[in-house]
Amino acid sequence: MPDYRQPLEFGTFLTPRNSPPNGPVEHAVLCEQLGYDLVTFQDHPYQPRFLDSWTLLTWVAARTDRVRVSGNVLNLPLRQPAVLARAAASLDLLSGGRFDLALGAGAFWAAIEAMGEPRRTPGEAVQALTEAIEIIRGIWAADDRSALRVPGKFHHVAGAKRGPAPSRAIPIVLGAYGPRMLRTVGRLADGWLPSLDNLPPDGLARGNELIDGAATAAGRDPRAIRRWLNLPASVTAPQLTELALTDGISTFVLSSDDETTLRAFAAEIVPEVRAAVAAARG
Repeated sequence: MPDYRQPLEFGTFLTPRNSPPNGPVEHAVLCEQLGYDLVTFQDHPYQPRFLDSWTLLTWVAARTDRVRVSGNVLNLPLRQPAVLARAAASLDLLSGGRFDLALGAGAFWAAIEAMGEPRRTPGEAVQALTEAIEIIRGIWAADDRSALRVPGKFHHVAGAKRGPAPSRAIPIVLGAYGPRMLRTVGRLADGWLPSLDNLPPDGLARGNELIDGAATAAGRDPRAIRRWLNLPASVTAPQLTELALTDGISTFVLSSDDETTLRAFAAEIVPEVRAAVAAARG
């Protein structure tokens, strides 16, 4: 490790600004045509210039046939976990299993407070996220006929009915940087999603170390946790190859709304990286 030998996939990180009209939707449709595996959108519900990301994800899923969709990442403090769980399962069922649930514990707390939710300390935000994951997975466990009870401090349910069950085990991916969040990824999540530009030089190595240690301590296989990474538009194929082989990144997400950049990345960089990684792995 950390070459976790996960199959490579490539996605895009788009802005939900409705300019030009239906621009984000058309960008997503183009990404599917170009062969991307995944389309993701920022989620800032307090930003009036942006379309609501959940509504947008649903519309994009209806306009596409193959590509998966996800928030990048969904703003948990402004999305009630039990309702989010039902919405996620519903979109997964309606789209034929094409929804991934990427969550963030919260940022831009002044804007979150302005929308009516309380500011949380980093420790409180991690605890709230942990409670939310328990609720979300509990709602999805529709085969369990007992009422769902999670007596959380920040998120709780008191006898909620379970269901609907998604068509598959929807992966829960966490945007994480701090040690507590990284250990939460290792204990509970199916994927890790940082942004390359927000990491220190040793951020990926340190993050993998903390995630792997927490996963092992929890009796989980670290190789089952997929490593995602948001990328700047200036990234090169040799950089991505190194990130895959040295840091175990398997889901590369290009941050760009520029059509020329999207086309060039799909046509030139993706095939080169796939070939180089396959050759190195034998």
